[in-house]
Amino acid sequence: MMKRIAVLTTGGDAPGMNPAIRSVVRYGINQKLEVMGVFRGWWGLINEELKLFNHRSVSGIIGQGGTILKTARCAEFRTEEGQNRAYETVKKNNIDGLVVIGGNGSFAAAHEFYKRFNVPCVGLAASIDNDVNGIDYTIGTDTAINTALDAIDKIRDTATSMERIFVVEVMGRESGFIALTVALAGGCEDVIIPERPLDLNAVCHDIVHGNLVGKMSWIIVLAEGAGRADDIARQITDMTSLETRTVVLGHVQRGGRPTAVSRDLALHLGRSGVDCLLAGKTDIALGFSAGQIAEVDFKTAIRKKEYKIDEYCKLIKVLT
Repeated sequence: MMKRIAVLTTGGDAPGMNPAIRSVVRYGINQKLEVMGVFRGWWGLINEELKLFNHRSVSGIIGQGGTILKTARCAEFRTEEGQNRAYETVKKNNIDGLVVIGGNGSFAAAHEFYKRFNVPCVGLAASIDNDVNGIDYTIGTDTAINTALDAIDKIRDTATSMERIFVVEVMGRESGFIALTVALAGGCEDVIIPERPLDLNAVCHDIVHGNLVGKMSWIIVLAEGAGRADDIARQITDMTSLETRTVVLGHVQRGGRPTAVSRDLALHLGRSGVDCLLAGKTDIALGFSAGQIAEVDFKTAIRKKEYKIDEYCKLIKVLT
């Protein structure tokens, strides 16, 4: 019988994690559970850095970016010794289940922890890259996309005024979802992503052709996993003799106040995570899919996600 659960945020931070924490804590308390907050993810579970939360512990955080629980990468949790220490913390503090807020790396770790120690684990999908398999949208994706889109709208103003080419680097080490979405929504001319081989000759051909017919500005969105903006820009200048500038948005996409979409999703997932633990469900990730909350087993969730890349790319070209 569930009496005490713990919530932790692991891996990269995403706007909307705080509303998710708030939902888990307050809904859990409403369901007569004790809720502990674990600080710094798996590292905090290994080193017993945790605290019993009450209703007021999560006051005023619904509109804050980041995570009040902090987050950290933890290589030690991949070791048998690290996992054993984490399990000792769980036993010592009478924790009956874990709510893990993170992405596919976090869920891979939670899956291994559950298999080894049979500690019930439910994941809330939170990743700006939207790279959790079996789930359409994760906590933080909408906010990160809108942050990048706002920047690109501003870059468009100066690109048009100065008649320049811009390479705008967005986050996405293994996934081009952010790049594809903002390139389409921002009316950009090209996109470079890790899932497709780069044909810079074709990109430069389009730029030169556009220049000849009077198109004097050009915005290329680059996912960080597909290359470095400075390198791409230098090659474009060498191949076209046209001035090319770069903007690297970087971690600005991780921060900021979560949008209504990110908050709403986080609040619903927090409640559903608690309900799943109370219902005896475990080893699953929760996210938004086909218009409702979806439950996806961890083994499926951590697989490589596929999405309609060709459709995005064709539409970007058609609308250029």
